[in-house]
Amino acid sequence: MSYAIESIAQSIGARRVGEYEATIDWLLTDSRSLSFPEETLFFALTTKRNSGVRYIPELYARGVRNFVVSEEEFKQVENGELRIESAMQDDAQLILNSQLSTLNFSSTLNFLIVPNPLKALQKLAEVHRERFNIPVIGITGSNGKTIVKEWLHQLLSPDRCIVRSPRSYNSQIGVPLSVWQLSEEAELGIFEAGISEMGEMGALKRMIKPSIGILTNIGGAHQENFFSLQEKCMEKLTLFKDCDVVIYDGDNELISNCVAKSMLTAREIAWSRTDIERPLYISRVTKKEDHTVIAYRYLNMDNTFCIPFIDDASIENVLNCLAACLYLMTPADQITERMARLEPIAMRLEVKEGKNNCLLINDSYNSDLASLDIALDFLVRRSEKKGLKRTLILSDILETGQSTATLYRRVAQLVQSRGIDKLIGVGPEISSCAARFDDGIERYFFPNTEALLKSELLKSLHSEVILIKGSRVFNFDLVSEALELKVHETILEVNLGAMVENLNHYRSMLRHPETKMICMVKASAYGAGSYEIAKTLQEHHVDYLAVAVADEGSELRKAGITSSIIIMDPELTAFKTMFDYKLEPEVYNFHLLDALIKAAEKEGITNFPIHVKLDTGMHRLGFEAEDIPLLIRRLKNQNAVIPRSVFSHFVGSDSPQFDAFTRQQIELFEKGSQELQAAFSHKILRHICNTAGIERFPGAQFDMVRLGIGLYGVSPIDNSIIHNVSTLKTTILQIRDVPEEDTVGYSRMGHLIRPSRIAAIPIGYADGLNRHLGRGNAYCLVNGKKAPYVGNICMDVCMIDVTDIDCREGDQAIIFGDDLPITVLSDKLDTIPYEVLTSISTRVKRVYYQD
Repeated sequence: MSYAIESIAQSIGARRVGEYEATIDWLLTDSRSLSFPEETLFFALTTKRNSGVRYIPELYARGVRNFVVSEEEFKQVENGELRIESAMQDDAQLILNSQLSTLNFSSTLNFLIVPNPLKALQKLAEVHRERFNIPVIGITGSNGKTIVKEWLHQLLSPDRCIVRSPRSYNSQIGVPLSVWQLSEEAELGIFEAGISEMGEMGALKRMIKPSIGILTNIGGAHQENFFSLQEKCMEKLTLFKDCDVVIYDGDNELISNCVAKSMLTAREIAWSRTDIERPLYISRVTKKEDHTVIAYRYLNMDNTFCIPFIDDASIENVLNCLAACLYLMTPADQITERMARLEPIAMRLEVKEGKNNCLLINDSYNSDLASLDIALDFLVRRSEKKGLKRTLILSDILETGQSTATLYRRVAQLVQSRGIDKLIGVGPEISSCAARFDDGIERYFFPNTEALLKSELLKSLHSEVILIKGSRVFNFDLVSEALELKVHETILEVNLGAMVENLNHYRSMLRHPETKMICMVKASAYGAGSYEIAKTLQEHHVDYLAVAVADEGSELRKAGITSSIIIMDPELTAFKTMFDYKLEPEVYNFHLLDALIKAAEKEGITNFPIHVKLDTGMHRLGFEAEDIPLLIRRLKNQNAVIPRSVFSHFVGSDSPQFDAFTRQQIELFEKGSQELQAAFSHKILRHICNTAGIERFPGAQFDMVRLGIGLYGVSPIDNSIIHNVSTLKTTILQIRDVPEEDTVGYSRMGHLIRPSRIAAIPIGYADGLNRHLGRGNAYCLVNGKKAPYVGNICMDVCMIDVTDIDCREGDQAIIFGDDLPITVLSDKLDTIPYEVLTSISTRVKRVYYQD
């Protein structure tokens, strides 16, 4: 739905500077997600880590002409104080400054000046929402929001044109962008609402304005900002203040009590498995081998349906969906039919290594315009490595409520705006619209997936980033399988979304928003794979990355990482590499310092940034306190290098027993770092806090902190898992029956005391599975049950006991992951999670996905 710029200015109470005639269709908060610049309104949001106003010159150069900025930041624009992120934007800056200097906006651009751009974005969403008198479902809770939303879409979309939140767009920024998608065709809206602290739900409620509310459950996610689960539940229920109906689990005592205290005026559909007097009574839940049968009574009518899932979470989620469908008067026979066809929701964009130097982004689970836009955005960000073209394999987009011509005109616009080099369309509808796609794009069309697979086209793809995006009925998993490079049955799955959650978890502990963050990506990002991790961290504006040696840093540079990089263990032979790739070395003694200065002077380099390390008690590397006067003289008598930061290393910040020593280290560091700073006029950043220090010694956060193992999901304080990032999994190769008293494996170390089923899995000590875990000392998980390692672990294979487990060849075995924390293994080995993570061999394939 389009709005004139003057209408938007009036709606959000903005002071308009400029008279550029514009019609707005798209709202933008992230400069990297730009699609249609001429029709886009950019909100320059300010966060603890960044300011959107910095990206105005870049966006101007790319064609954006409409901006919402705060009064304070508009002064920076007027004064020409914007900082350019790359030399490519110089022309845009000159043009913008020239026009600003004369305040001649009449035909060039518009600024909408507001007190707070985020509040303005939310206000615009409120105004837009008011235009629609349709049922709107608002979903909140700790878990299951997205599953319920997507399943409701599967259950209701055959009869209605539905607008829903893309993926997990449920935040203060995500919700207004979701609500903005409402159009004249919309017959039902389904929006998620997620909060992380008190006072946030009110704004989401005003934008979503739900008529139907669903509370999924209340758990520990984001609990750190709430006094209790009850407080969190009461805040979430704020969303339903003016609803017509509220749906929740009536057997959940916490939720039921909070609903009663909330004094909601809405009708309640509190489903129950125990109370026959509830509006929706679940009379029977019967789990079979691969499906669940559910019987229910609603309005004195009994019915039954089955779902193709047996886990408790899916059953709870589907009961919330059932209640919503019944309230919307969906016929029971339709509910039964559609419940049986529910499909699992893949909450991920998987990144896999493909054949012929290709990189695969697998999103072959659903397809609609909103998720296509997000996936294309992900493709663009992952295609910046030189030499890789952008290829999109796209199926027909089903059940949108739009005409084929209108739908594929929008698809063609998205494809063109994202710079796609090659389009492979699959399905009769997209094939019929082939002419709509730009002649400059290499195009291929097939009536179905079978025809694509039979062609030779997939074999010809080479050095391309390939997005596989399809509706599930097209079975694009077969396309992904055909393109995937199969090297090994064992993979390490890396959840980039969980890693970002961990980053934000520790950012929330910073006392001051201006405190900078260094993230450790050394040792191949603790085994997770340095490039994908570094790329994601760069996108989330971390201030520094840190690696061990220069070669690690240069590889990141070659792969397109532009963030500042610290070299923690610089080698004397690698100075040229550091100079060439702008890698900033740690300096810890005079021998290294003198050699570095000499090398820099030889290259004609001046003011090369270095990071000075002080020894405050680790006694590993660093200048001593008595070295500082000489260090200052040496630094001031040259101009080849310049101290960018000064830091030290905690010895035992994770343990209370060392707190006295830690405080002594802080005192020594303060004294030494202040002495160094006093000798220089420029700001020298100070940092001593590691992951544990961030949490336990907030008073020592200084100018910068260093995040290591916590980034990868493990708390160094108590070994608890924050958000699990890495999952090591493999598959069963063979299962055999072995008689009692026989042995298994080398040296006959696996003695059996009963007739056993023994499975072989393709992982061994060459993959990083420590031999000391063998002989029954540890276990993996097969279909959720413990399978002990039998006998000695071999180089490439190990054996597990699956006697009591219902499994077959080809089933999955989890070595560590969400349900088997890596700390279980590290505890068994009497070591730390670092060692287990960094031991995972490079021959183990890494698969990345984004929640």
